[in-house]
Amino acid sequence: HPANTLSLHDALPILLKFRDKVYTSRTLVTPITGRTLSVAKGLVQVLPADTEAVSFLKANEEFELLKE
Repeated sequence: HPANTLSLHDALPILLKFRDKVYTSRTLVTPITGRTLSVAKGLVQVLPADTEAVSFLKANEEFELLKE
């Protein structure tokens, strides 16, 4: 397809959404790299390719992966 045409998939990366069962708003720090993840309105969203954040959230009892 033409280079100047963005498909919907390119424009909107698929994000994994995790529900925070404890807080509606907080900042999380990943243990390995010390990056911050923001919880807003009870949700934290990460890219599937962000394996550190995904495994951190999946391992934490306070977060639940939402099925879209």
